[in-house]
Amino acid sequence: MDLRHLRYFLAVAEEMHFGRAAQSLGMSQPPLSQQIRVLEQGLGVQLFERTSRRVRLTEAGARFLPEARATLEQAEHAAQVARLTHRGEMGRLNLGFSTSVPFVRPVMDVLARYRSRYPDVELKLEELPRDEQIGRLQHGKLDIGIVRTFTPLDIGPQLVARCVHRDGVVLAMRRDHRLASLPRDPVLADLEGEPLIMFAPINGAGFNEHIIGECERIGFRPNIALEASSFATLLGLTAAGFGLSIMSSPMELLGTETLAFRHLDVPFTSQLLLIHRQHPSPTTQAFAEMVGQACG
Repeated sequence: MDLRHLRYFLAVAEEMHFGRAAQSLGMSQPPLSQQIRVLEQGLGVQLFERTSRRVRLTEAGARFLPEARATLEQAEHAAQVARLTHRGEMGRLNLGFSTSVPFVRPVMDVLARYRSRYPDVELKLEELPRDEQIGRLQHGKLDIGIVRTFTPLDIGPQLVARCVHRDGVVLAMRRDHRLASLPRDPVLADLEGEPLIMFAPINGAGFNEHIIGECERIGFRPNIALEASSFATLLGLTAAGFGLSIMSSPMELLGTETLAFRHLDVPFTSQLLLIHRQHPSPTTQAFAEMVGQACG
């Protein structure tokens, strides 16, 4: 028994006439009658009572009818699930992101459109440090990582990365700090002797080392006064006057009455990378394409 036999059976059961059923199926009557007999032989039961004047279901046929209909409906559902999954319209997407990503408008707009366009995709979001994202991607425990970096990354041959956004760097401070009213953009040299509040190394993703290297290049060692384990702590300590913080420019959206943000004139930019495996799943591919179209 195959699905074709069930479709033939349903056509005859609905028409109660082999000629009309054959016409609705686009075939001649003799092959249809033959296929019904094949089905009955396979089941070992008679499904129809046939006379020269009428066709009707036997008791077995009447009970077989709803089961056959449900089987065909389930088969069509299974086929539709397969098609949607193949097109990336159904499935699961595990997405990791760095702390600053929710403040990058183009990326978040894509995420909103993706959720709207693919409502049947189970979307799981996790804020993760950069190196943890890369590790999970390499081990297949994450589909997409969106990480911020200031230096080239070694992600291994099994992963693919593309830059989807570039940002400048800002200096955050209390509004009453002397650099808040500087008539020009601050530069790294202005930070000499100033206490700096940085992310702890696990969250900084190489940023601390990059800033230290840039400062040493121009002749001084920066004063890292505190390391914060969360962005809320970083902002809170900065607002309390414990030091200055350097961060990517989208974080200016968090401006408060206490904090001031100034563009920091530095010879580098902050990059946002979208990373996935060499052979992505359909859901991953669909999301990556949407980001690529939006971010160029």
